[in-house]
Amino acid sequence: MQTVLIVIHLMVVLAIIAMVLLQRSEGGALGMGGGGGGGGFMTSRGTANALTRGTAICAAIFFCTSLGLTLLARWDERPASLLEQVPATTQSETGEAGNGLLDTLKEQSNIPATDGPQVPAAQ
Repeated sequence: MQTVLIVIHLMVVLAIIAMVLLQRSEGGALGMGGGGGGGGFMTSRGTANALTRGTAICAAIFFCTSLGLTLLARWDERPASLLEQVPATTQSETGEAGNGLLDTLKEQSNIPATDGPQVPAAQ
């Protein structure tokens, strides 16, 4: 699925590049080109409108494929829950039930439990 989306994404990128390069610059739209006020499809105005619409459609497709690729890349990397990794209650050495996750983390760490703040000794 991801490979198909990447191929579509690259084809849309090439289409956007081609359409942007085919469009006239701003200076060309100020009456410098040939006349022809017919209003048909292949006049300069009709071509500009078609290229503008095509560029907007390709930009929308590019946005959607970018979001799709982002979601597919992050699909399998969900964070694990701490509640699934640690049992809800633990038994300490004295046989009494612990309070859960905090007691388990305190037991796993090498830091001794203290009742107050740790302050360095005065010299």
